[in-house]
Amino acid sequence: MTDSPLGVAVAQFAPSADETANLEAISELVARARGRGARVVLFPEYSSYFVDPFDASLAEHAQDLDGAFVTALTALARDHDVVIVAGLVERSDTDGLVRNTVVAVDAGGLIARYRKLHLYDAFGQRESDWVEPGALEEPETFEACGIRFALMTCYDLRFPEVSRVLADTGAHVLLVAAEWVRGPLKEDHWRTLLQARAIENTLYVAGADHPPPLGVGHSIVIDPQGVPVVTIGTGTDVAVAHVDAATVARVRRVNPALALRRYTVAPRD
Repeated sequence: MTDSPLGVAVAQFAPSADETANLEAISELVARARGRGARVVLFPEYSSYFVDPFDASLAEHAQDLDGAFVTALTALARDHDVVIVAGLVERSDTDGLVRNTVVAVDAGGLIARYRKLHLYDAFGQRESDWVEPGALEEPETFEACGIRFALMTCYDLRFPEVSRVLADTGAHVLLVAAEWVRGPLKEDHWRTLLQARAIENTLYVAGADHPPPLGVGHSIVIDPQGVPVVTIGTGTDVAVAHVDAATVARVRRVNPALALRRYTVAPRD
């Protein structure tokens, strides 16, 4: 367990169909985050490529886990001595579909990946027309300075079983990459669900979103008692919070909810 707090940044920007511009924005925000003390930098869902509405170009711009996007993130992680977590449009084995993947990359390359489990077939959207769901498998995590991080994507936030499974990996911090689509009450849903996942699992939760007009913005880091530590409004920026495993342990001594529960989570076919 580390005695020193670790800087975690949420980086808010609006990915587009211009892959070069996306990487330029990521590069600038990583440098800004590192300058503010971050060692882990979280970017939104679909950071490699995004188009609204979705069309066939999504599959045309999908990449492998060892493709140009991950390679560029690895170089940035090496240059700035950080771990970068970002949304990747990953190539699928199914024609016409892609995988909605979050990758974690350090100076040596890919260290963890998460494929979105629950697709956004809600609020008038049909993500499953373009994306295949991730398989139910053991979650991948990574560690930085003695702190364990787990990954999640956007709509999965509405399913508390996902975060409970991730908490059971021993994670101290849950990183949520999102494109939380704007709409009535959606800002309230975003903040409420992030806080609920932190409170019920007694861990830190960080969420990085696209800014308006497509996302709600309000990227945020929340502590294990559900208290917002840092947040961004609706612009392009980074915000850094310092997290530590000792805080998680202290909260769990006072509120041992995970130890007292009488149910476990089982996958559904």
